[in-house]
Amino acid sequence: MEINFEGIHVIGFDADDTLWVNETYFRDTENKFADLLEKYETKNKIDQELFRTEIKNLDLYGYGIKGFMLSMIECALDLSNNEVSSKTIGALLDLGKEMISKPVELLNGVEEVLKSLKDKYRLIVLTKGDLLDQERKLERSGLSEYFHHVEVLSDKKEKNYSDLLEHLQISPSEFLMIGNSLKSDVLPLVEIGARAIHVPFHTTWEHEEVKEPIENNGYMTISTLTDILEYV
Repeated sequence: MEINFEGIHVIGFDADDTLWVNETYFRDTENKFADLLEKYETKNKIDQELFRTEIKNLDLYGYGIKGFMLSMIECALDLSNNEVSSKTIGALLDLGKEMISKPVELLNGVEEVLKSLKDKYRLIVLTKGDLLDQERKLERSGLSEYFHHVEVLSDKKEKNYSDLLEHLQISPSEFLMIGNSLKSDVLPLVEIGARAIHVPFHTTWEHEEVKEPIENNGYMTISTLTDILEYV
């Protein structure tokens, strides 16, 4: 669906899986987690229990790698009936530290798009997750110079966006959000009167999937980030 981009003055970008690779590392770590616990359960059961534990803990730990690490440890204890070895717990901590230390891999076309837009619009980053980790990734990415503002949100629901836009004195009618998640980066913006562009990533966390039918009346889906330049 094509939408009218007239009146847009501020463009927000999601970070993980929009500017750089993220979810791929979680999937790889989940596979390693299952390998470490294979004597206790099947891979399918381990995957299900880890996801259940993560969702249960979101209100406690929020999004990001640190909460994921704690959920892996809790899940390992539950699946092993508290018999998992200290060596395995140490290996789980190492998996989390390995994720945190990953180099930032920019997605195709990111810098080209930001260079093209930075003099026409006010660009901001709106992401969620662990503050320190997101700040670290942005610094490693080399993209900081393109953005006027960076905000790490505890969640990405309508109220989170409304409160932030009000704080930054940005009208929803002049705001465009770009991201890979329909649930977090697109639909909440449409609901508050902003516009959005959906750029799917090849891997999506189950919690971010939208399973019910969507009436698309306020956003556009494109194949790659560089397609944005045809419209804004």
